[in-house]
Amino acid sequence: MLHVTTPLLDDVETSTHIGRRVTLKMECFQPVGSFKIRGIGLLCERSAAEGKRRFVSSSGGNAGFAATYAARELGLAATVVVPSTTATATRDLMSLYGAEVVVHGDVWDVADLHARELASAPDAAYIPPFDHPTLWEGHASLIDEMAKAADKPDTIIVSVGGGGLMCGVLEGLHRNGWDDVKVIAVETEGAESLHRAIAEGKLVTLPAITSIAKSLGARRVAAEALRWTTRHPVESVVVSDESALRACVQFARNHRVLVEPACGASLAVVHENHPSLGEARHVAVVVCGGISVGAVVDALAQ
Repeated sequence: MLHVTTPLLDDVETSTHIGRRVTLKMECFQPVGSFKIRGIGLLCERSAAEGKRRFVSSSGGNAGFAATYAARELGLAATVVVPSTTATATRDLMSLYGAEVVVHGDVWDVADLHARELASAPDAAYIPPFDHPTLWEGHASLIDEMAKAADKPDTIIVSVGGGGLMCGVLEGLHRNGWDDVKVIAVETEGAESLHRAIAEGKLVTLPAITSIAKSLGARRVAAEALRWTTRHPVESVVVSDESALRACVQFARNHRVLVEPACGASLAVVHENHPSLGEARHVAVVVCGGISVGAVVDALAQ
């Protein structure tokens, strides 16, 4: 197992402010700084057991770093294909951990096509960022941990990029008998592929990602994420970049932990006591990933 059990903390400040109990599943404390290692770690372990010797990922963010970390821990090789827009610091970090970093194309979609080509080698395993059943199975373990603590919320908030975390949370809720827990799926303006898909009743490909929450930058959500909205109470919420950033700053003040804007999107829902919370009395937020101070400062300066 490559992930760790993360704390479930009471957010006293926010709870007092909005008059509801708020708990925080601190996935930002994973070894790679995000929930991604749960599902990606599981897929990498299974791929290694099948005899694969190299992992090929297509992500300039948390998924790519998770695949890199998994390869290092398992003593295998990793190739991460990133678009040219990926920050140099991110590329350098993955290289430091031993990955071969390949820059291809200007957007993730193009990088992903190249990664799939590289993964066609017999010894290679393609490790997608969000759209794979094993990823969802692994991500569901965070709900298993909450259920083991016997601290059931009536609402859980997740940020949505490609929908992998959401699919995992929903799988975890159902396998633990928590299928009555409402899920609030949060995106930022300019990255709302799930929200648009729900509105149109079909998958929608956004023309571009314009949000600063780059970790939510999937132009098309996983089909399974859209299917879940038809068989579980899911409310789609879209917040502004400004709301997400304010939530990041407030979270840092309250908890001395800095998280990325993609995570700030979910935190904004409780910090602003969003109407989607309805009559909820106990709200759990998946604190999905951390970030460097410089990245938030740069974003605030835009």
